[in-house]
Amino acid sequence: MKRKLTLFLSAFLLTAVATWAQVSFQVSYKRVSPTEIDIIFTGKAENGWHIYGKDIADGGPTPATFSLDNAKGARLKGTLKEGAGIKKKHDPIFDMPVTYFENTAVFTQRVELTDKSYQLRGYLRYGACNDQSCLPPTSVDCSLLGTDGPAVATAKTEAPKPDVHTAATALDEHDKETEELTDDEETELLPTDTVSSVLLSASAADLWKPVVAELQAFGGDAHSTGNKSFLLIFALGFLGGLLALATPCVWPIIPMTVSFFLKRSADRTKAVRDAVTYGVSIIVIYVALGLLITSLFGASALNDLSTNAVFNIIFFLMLVVFGASFLGGFEITLPSSWGNAVDSKASATTGLLSIFLMAFTLALVSFSCTGPIIGFLLVEVSTAGGSTLAPTIGMLGFALALALPFTLFALFPTLLKKTSRGGSWMNIVKVTLGFLELAFALKFFSVADLAYGWGLLDRETFLALWIALFALLAFYLFGFIKFPHDDPDERQTSVPAFFVGIASLAFAIYMVPGLWGAPCKAVSAFAPPMTTQDFNLDHVKVEPQFKDYEAGMAYARSQGKPVLIDFTGHGCVNCRKMEAAVWHDAQVRDLINKDYVLISLYVDDKTALPEPIVVTENGKQTTLRTVGDRWSYLQRVKFGANAQPFYVLLDNDGKPIAPSRSYDEDIDAYVSFLRNGLKTYAAGTSE
Repeated sequence: MKRKLTLFLSAFLLTAVATWAQVSFQVSYKRVSPTEIDIIFTGKAENGWHIYGKDIADGGPTPATFSLDNAKGARLKGTLKEGAGIKKKHDPIFDMPVTYFENTAVFTQRVELTDKSYQLRGYLRYGACNDQSCLPPTSVDCSLLGTDGPAVATAKTEAPKPDVHTAATALDEHDKETEELTDDEETELLPTDTVSSVLLSASAADLWKPVVAELQAFGGDAHSTGNKSFLLIFALGFLGGLLALATPCVWPIIPMTVSFFLKRSADRTKAVRDAVTYGVSIIVIYVALGLLITSLFGASALNDLSTNAVFNIIFFLMLVVFGASFLGGFEITLPSSWGNAVDSKASATTGLLSIFLMAFTLALVSFSCTGPIIGFLLVEVSTAGGSTLAPTIGMLGFALALALPFTLFALFPTLLKKTSRGGSWMNIVKVTLGFLELAFALKFFSVADLAYGWGLLDRETFLALWIALFALLAFYLFGFIKFPHDDPDERQTSVPAFFVGIASLAFAIYMVPGLWGAPCKAVSAFAPPMTTQDFNLDHVKVEPQFKDYEAGMAYARSQGKPVLIDFTGHGCVNCRKMEAAVWHDAQVRDLINKDYVLISLYVDDKTALPEPIVVTENGKQTTLRTVGDRWSYLQRVKFGANAQPFYVLLDNDGKPIAPSRSYDEDIDAYVSFLRNGLKTYAAGTSE
């Protein structure tokens, strides 16, 4: 008997997006004595949400903790204190007692001042849940900066009024004395005396000066390939929508659609209007999801999320669960009552609202199959081009592909008689998608592995697993393997399945030379970079000489060579494509290796900085805690760009010598890009 497992993982992305807006914190500061200041964190949670306290045992939800980034002339006094209203209960999920706040949470950390001048930076880390989902561990930054420490407060003369203020206030004061870095973006590096040893020397700081105007003077645009990227994003979304149409969760909606619109087909004019409204409603629902993600996150936050280890591991596990379900291990469904309730509401309602509810029924009932496709699509396009429009454009393509056939069914309900009633082919499609989801799950695990340097999934291991998966898929399509949902008596292989099986087996064979260092350009966007490969017969390759900006620039100056800056990321799909398709070309490879100093800056490198750096960007205080944060900030402040890959050629003073380039697999254009840079550099050095 078929086992049925009702999981809510299928709604993971929708609920995860919604939860991030449910809890918010504000920070305030209270002077309690001449030598003591309280940092007060006040959190607000929507109804149904609770914020966990600090006294929670290991293995439970995220407890509230306070940590220091740095402190000078100040130190913590005591531990984090919880305010009034803390509750305690036994949590049946974690099987342990937990403490939590409802609606309002207050945490206080006391700081003792030990010197006249003091500065302190720290953060509260907390967890929050409702009955269905939890937020990932979230940080709330705080800063203290002042010159009214105990040396002033204990003097016999009258002490001045307390001048406790946050780092944000100090930065605002500094902004009034400093020119803007660019005409269109108020972004600046913190002065050297504020961030101490982490910042650069005066000469090195010159390398961070903005050159946006110089790049524009060359006629280059950091986002010159944006239109092409948007077309690719739309195409990727459209392809995802076509895949969704083939899933077994979508086909049962066809009879519902036909039944609903057969009742409305008497008046032809009204029937056409209703069918178009139905298709537009489907598009609106899915595009709204893209807009919601855009409004909640934005390009930079999405890039951080897409390389976050916890997020990628969760997505890896989710795809493994869906893959196992599609292979027949168990069935994933949303509660049938949800779809039935919306469907009955649509039948009982009249007018345009009923049509919109019917479209919402389609989105809800089919989500257990379309969820993984939507999730993968959103993760892949969220950082494409560094644009906040990417998720919306991707979802537009997805919704259009999904809406077109259902609009036709609504327009011509009798078409159902001419469509397939399903059969074994639907299960074949379902199992094929299961194999594909297992393959793509490895990609998400690889992103976390690379970003945090775990070294668990190198290129050989990744390729070996993909070879096995696609070879097994071919054997399944040829009929050599059976899964629980397959008919055990069916031995014939259909012609379409046979051709797809040939393609899958050929793809597996194509990847085999990659185990010895072949570039395998078709999988370069997904596989770990060649630098993770232990056994490589191709000894001529392009690898960065430096992964540190200042060190690489100093070396280039000593060697009298221009610099190729490569803003990249471990989780950047297009970066891997460029490295395999363009950098592996003999002309490009020789120019980079012989004539340039290559500096690759990974914007998702999670290595912690020796000391956090606080910057003000667009009027908002931001803390740079990782190496990747620093390089991402460099790209934004110096070059006015936020997309990866991003290539720029510099002279030894950090000034551009050619227009910038983004993702473009035109090898001849890249060769011209490098050669023109050499000519400009030679002309500049000869003056």
